Amino acid sequence: MRHAFLTICALAGLVRAVAAADAWPQFRGPGGQGHAAARRLPLTWSETSNIAWKVALPGRGWSSPVVEGRQIWLTTALEGGTSLRAVSLDLSTGSVVHDVEVFRPDNPPAINNKNSYASPTPVLESGRLYAHFGTLGTACLDTRSGEVLWTNNELELDHKEGPGSSPVSWGKLLVIHCDGMDVQYVVALDKRSGRIAWKTNRSGKMSDNPDFRKAYSTPLVVSVDGKDQLVSPGAGRVFSYDPATGGELWSVDYPGFSNVPRPVYGGGLVFVCTGYMKPELWAIRPGGRGDVTSTHVAWGTSRQVPANSSPLWVAGRIYMTSDGGVASCLAAEDGRLLWQARLGGNYTASPLHAAGRIYFLSEDGVTTVLEAGTEPNELAKNRLDGRILASPAVAGNALLVRTETHLYRIEEPPAGAASGGK
Repeated sequence: MRHAFLTICALAGLVRAVAAADAWPQFRGPGGQGHAAARRLPLTWSETSNIAWKVALPGRGWSSPVVEGRQIWLTTALEGGTSLRAVSLDLSTGSVVHDVEVFRPDNPPAINNKNSYASPTPVLESGRLYAHFGTLGTACLDTRSGEVLWTNNELELDHKEGPGSSPVSWGKLLVIHCDGMDVQYVVALDKRSGRIAWKTNRSGKMSDNPDFRKAYSTPLVVSVDGKDQLVSPGAGRVFSYDPATGGELWSVDYPGFSNVPRPVYGGGLVFVCTGYMKPELWAIRPGGRGDVTSTHVAWGTSRQVPANSSPLWVAGRIYMTSDGGVASCLAAEDGRLLWQARLGGNYTASPLHAAGRIYFLSEDGVTTVLEAGTEPNELAKNRLDGRILASPAVAGNALLVRTETHLYRIEEPPAGAASGGK
């Protein structure tokens, strides 16, 4: 009996380990910073090699896939944004498990041609999917049944370009940026009911031009001296809030608006991209109270900084690529340029780090893999059919890549198995 009990415990531990390895619960992964624990992600692939499966997706959306256990979820929009849906696929086969219409707005507002009505990445955890479509609504779904458990249509704003900010989970709260041309605030919803738990208006003077008030960034929760902070870029400044209450802790003013990149954190510094018109990367010490612009900015640079893709912090270095395809590596402590290399193409998707490799995905469907080091050592270039604007996800040792029309599971086959597209 004791042997049987220990065997059952070992199997349960293995199941938990596999589930944890497969989890990719939010935009940019478990920590929200683009790091995967996978040790054997594929280095090379094409339409005919290292493709476990390829599945056509309905509608249009640029949300990233999220993964829990054997389920993949993503959002999409059909019929010109009048049918907003959450779709679940089986991780092993790519077959559709659920296809749920979450919202059916009568008259969706116009959006930027490059954007979609389903660009925010959902949050997936503990059998619940939290899907956000900007001003068109937020919802919670039961991932087993596909049932919509609650909806919230109170977060109204004028995006102008369409939705972009992804929600963030913290404890029992779902935190969402609402930075429009008309209103600018951060809000937390109770994950059990969808009701507003707290709402904080952005402080400080906003631009007289409404176009310069909007932003599309996703916040990042960081732990500083044992306490969590919500680092929250908006137009004209970045804020830190207490995620439990929405109370403002500190802020830094910078030039820029329409911010898209998510912040990253490492080595005691927060790294924030300032947005359009001339993107800059600022390194900030996340402490103090009130306006700390003059005291807590460690360094900044405007050289080949992205306006859309997020940077990576890896082993004391920052890796990033400009929208025009110039990759850079900086020393994180002081911003020293270590190298730059032209990758080619245009970039919106955020890069990924796994096992000492950096994966940069271009809008043209080309992924350039570089070694994470002090020299721009290119390891591979891989091409898929179709545009890529969605950031990748990871499940186990598989790379999940969403193009304009398909979702791919890219993975090296087991020893002795054939590799090919499906």
